[in-house]
Amino acid sequence: MFDQPKEVSSRIILSEDYEGIITRDYGFIIAIVDVIDVGPGIIIPGNANTFHEVEFSILSFKPMISEVVEGEVVEIVDFGSFIRLGPLDGLVHVSQICDDYISYEQVGNRFIGKETGKILEVGDIVRAKIIAVSLGTGRSGKLGLTMRQHFLGKSEWIEEDIEEEYTNKEKTEESDEEKSEN
Repeated sequence: MFDQPKEVSSRIILSEDYEGIITRDYGFIIAIVDVIDVGPGIIIPGNANTFHEVEFSILSFKPMISEVVEGEVVEIVDFGSFIRLGPLDGLVHVSQICDDYISYEQVGNRFIGKETGKILEVGDIVRAKIIAVSLGTGRSGKLGLTMRQHFLGKSEWIEEDIEEEYTNKEKTEESDEEKSEN
């Protein structure tokens, strides 16, 4: 790559070496955004390359515990569903899908809530909370997610939670008014 400007060849090498890598400090490195500075090179005898100190910026995704994220259900298996969160997938264990007894329907490849009738299928857009982060090194990382709490899950579930919250609030205000009148 000696026929190219140092900045261009540096960007190519940095992209090959860093994009798609998971580190403890930066999380999942999505892309090399900019090559800021390329220092003077040194030559090591017996090596055909030149070595340069390079200052560069990256775009990364570092998931944090308790962070609320939104993604698409990309796979459903008997033990849970996998949610695509941009560069990484997270697992929502079957016990964390909703606050109901959930059964896996193999024929339809979906989960169904016994009492609520809530259905989770591939392609659904959901909101989940990160409950476990295990960033390995290289290209492996695991995210544990939950949708059991209020205002998490599919948009229909969230709308039901909001309606229930307003209904409960109105009932509380009415009973407070009745108490104050007595």
